[in-house]
Amino acid sequence: LTHASTNIPIMDTPMTRIAAAIAVVATFETAHALTKYPTVTAHGMGDSCFNGGMKQITAAIGTETNQYAVCVPTGKNLIQDTERGFFMTMNDNVDVFAGKIKNDTKLANGFNCVSFSQGAMLCRGYIQKYNGVNGYPTIINWLAVHSTASGVAGFPKCNPQGLLGPVCKELANLGGAVAYTKAGQDTLFQIDYFRDPNFVNQTAYKTTSQLAQWNNEGLTTDPTINVNFAKTKKFAMIKALKDTMVYPNEGEWWGHFADGSFKTMLTMKETRWYTEDLFGLRTADEAGKIVFNTTDGDHLQFSIPQLLWWVNNYFEE
Repeated sequence: LTHASTNIPIMDTPMTRIAAAIAVVATFETAHALTKYPTVTAHGMGDSCFNGGMKQITAAIGTETNQYAVCVPTGKNLIQDTERGFFMTMNDNVDVFAGKIKNDTKLANGFNCVSFSQGAMLCRGYIQKYNGVNGYPTIINWLAVHSTASGVAGFPKCNPQGLLGPVCKELANLGGAVAYTKAGQDTLFQIDYFRDPNFVNQTAYKTTSQLAQWNNEGLTTDPTINVNFAKTKKFAMIKALKDTMVYPNEGEWWGHFADGSFKTMLTMKETRWYTEDLFGLRTADEAGKIVFNTTDGDHLQFSIPQLLWWVNNYFEE
């Protein structure tokens, strides 16, 4: 896959495909974003903050905002950071992410979070667990590009014979009921946001799924999730109209399949987590905090000028 206007190779790993687009930024006239807050970026599956692409894209946001910008890894080096995007649980990744943010004094007064693909779970998890709590700074705005924020119901582009073969084989083996066991949830990051519509009303999902707890779909609810969600001023959700990686891609706009169905698609406002305001999404929407935009192509097919337009238009003070 390539970005049509720049001939950049597009895949979810690594992000060097986006870095190549930085060269075209100079050809576009954009006003610098007026924000007093720094930015944290969160990379996608198979990528790393130590890759040149993520370094350059983070620097581009910093230049545009004229503020500090940093990609926060969950590993100590390229290999560990990449591996932890697979083999460390979603909750554990969020905890490490949050700890590094708290220890960065440049982020102490709040920051914007920009996520790519699976990186959405770091921004979302931080918002729900740490946002403005016990000395952790607040996420002011969250820009989610082609995100897994609502979870996924499958992994259609995961080829067992491809680059991520071993991981894809594990995902295939962990589908269905096996996903909703402690062993399954402790195996792969991706399983932790796997939401199978045929299992969401079963006790196993409600008691073991990390995503179920985040959604307040479990047997108990945590009202602090709603309180923390309300502290963020803007949620900008960018959907790839031809996304073949995030399934269903309506999830990039907080939608999902109806319970018990892989055919009936629910928009955000039709989901139970919206109608019952399970984690604060409806409250945020009614306050005008949620905005939507699209890109025309496949997963992570976007240009740097597009990204900087979102930054300029969606970062709110």
